[in-house]
Amino acid sequence: MKLGAAGEKVAAKTLKRAGYRILDRNYRCSTGEIDLIAADGDTVVFVEVKTRRSDEAADPEVNVTYHKRRNITRAAKFFLMQRRAQDCPSRFDVVSVVLPQDGAPVVEHFIDAFGPTPR
Repeated sequence: MKLGAAGEKVAAKTLKRAGYRILDRNYRCSTGEIDLIAADGDTVVFVEVKTRRSDEAADPEVNVTYHKRRNITRAAKFFLMQRRAQDCPSRFDVVSVVLPQDGAPVVEHFIDAFGPTPR
């Protein structure tokens, strides 16, 4: 299993344990991609998962650039429009997953990590 897919699997399990319901994985549309889409109560949560093998490099969550946030925002708007859910509360989270060669994964969940980007 590739590193990104393994990290997304760990992130999804972590969110489920926290009471989230996974609505979609690897959502793609013409405007971008979202790793996980979940429901936290009545809030739709768009989740960017950043995975690394080691925590020696920059923290994975730091790598969610403006360009990436803009594409996630566009894809999120498209997802909500498709589902006729534009009035639902929503937010953007980041889940950082470090998968060391030896030992257990280290997961950090950053709730409401960023707001929607302007056009």
